[in-house]
Amino acid sequence: MKAPRWPTSLRWRLLALLFTAVLCTALAQATLAYRSALAEADALFDHQMQQTAFALRAGLPPDAQAGGGGSRAEYQNDEFIVQVWTHEGLRIFESAVGTALPQLAVLGFANVQVRDATYRVFSLQTRSQVIQVAHDMAVRRAMARALALRSLLPLAVMAPLLALWVWWTVRHLLAPVERVRRQLALRQADDLVAVSETELPDEVQPLVQELNLLLARVRSAFEAQQHFVADAAHELRSPLAALKLQVQGLRRAPDDAARQQAVARLDAGLDRATRLVEQLLVLARQEASAAAVSPLVAVDCDALVRQALADAAPGAQARGIDLGLAPACAANGTGGWAAGLPEALRILLRNLLDNAVKYTPAGGRIDAGWRAVPGGVELWVEDSGPGIPAAERARVLGRFYRGPESAQSTQGSGLGLAIVQAIARRHGTALTLEDAPHLGGLRAALILQAWAGSVDPHGRDTRLAPESV
Repeated sequence: MKAPRWPTSLRWRLLALLFTAVLCTALAQATLAYRSALAEADALFDHQMQQTAFALRAGLPPDAQAGGGGSRAEYQNDEFIVQVWTHEGLRIFESAVGTALPQLAVLGFANVQVRDATYRVFSLQTRSQVIQVAHDMAVRRAMARALALRSLLPLAVMAPLLALWVWWTVRHLLAPVERVRRQLALRQADDLVAVSETELPDEVQPLVQELNLLLARVRSAFEAQQHFVADAAHELRSPLAALKLQVQGLRRAPDDAARQQAVARLDAGLDRATRLVEQLLVLARQEASAAAVSPLVAVDCDALVRQALADAAPGAQARGIDLGLAPACAANGTGGWAAGLPEALRILLRNLLDNAVKYTPAGGRIDAGWRAVPGGVELWVEDSGPGIPAAERARVLGRFYRGPESAQSTQGSGLGLAIVQAIARRHGTALTLEDAPHLGGLRAALILQAWAGSVDPHGRDTRLAPESV
């Protein structure tokens, strides 16, 4: 047999707990009232028993000593039993026939068991006799019970009103929670607006705040998906149309030379389309990940920059560009540890270096490096190319924007710096573009937060001293 299931509704739990508390309070009040009434009854009846015994110290009337029935009636009542003994053990008076108290009396008060009843007995010794006054304890207990039940009568009358008050109070307090539930129940799947936090209890408000943060992350991921679909539909239209024209040109090629030229153009078009799709996927992934909470880890900036330079080296060599690590970083030889996402930062540096390689003239120079700054580590890439005018620097960080010079060439899709900016936002920073102080071209930089620990994952000291590169 299964145990009874505790209600899962918070309202019914509160009502059950409150009514249980009221019931326990009523039982406690009845117990205390019973004990108090019993103590008061004991004190009152004990006092009356003493007064009765003291009244008989002068002795019994002559007719009572002779055993006359009329005198017994004067001392007989529904409350007390009176017996008088001589010092020789002869009972000379009893107020109730058939209730014989023990002959050996204990002076003062004592509880005596007679047959199936318990009596409270007060014994008083005088010069000529022993007076006993007894009272049935059942009478006292009955009186105490009556008084205790009488004290619970107002509570029994007020119980329905109390139940209505408790029910209304619980319903009123949980009304904001019910309002939030109705808001969520009536929403459509694409309605990700934050839930109102007004008038919510302090215990429920953190839950709604976390729910709003979750909705914000889902909204960001949803918007990133929409942007990806819109960008793909917009940007892939032209490359696919160009590929179709190139295929048609390949079919119409009159000779081998024209056919080879059409194949080369088709191959270049496929490369551009592949690169565009790759960058679209990277941008969508970074924007979707920006809404997720990813734990930051210790990143060795020196190793990160060196790896990015090694990845970009073949493209730079093909164009005769001098690509390398900044001299100050090479002389330092120790890594600056920052808090970040290693894979995302690798994509960031690779995009910065790819852009620099594309737009730096043949025979130019590109330097990359890092340096410690107050509170963080700065990653930067500097080139000797034409740079970007100050008026265009904010616009090139958007999607698919290409400057006047780059728009004239077939290189690039306008997504490289947008990807870099998305990764920078994931790290709580932003990309800055400025004139290169040493090479005269463009300098792209961002500042990462320093790793909080003083020891890196390999056990080496990570405390940095600011330096200029």
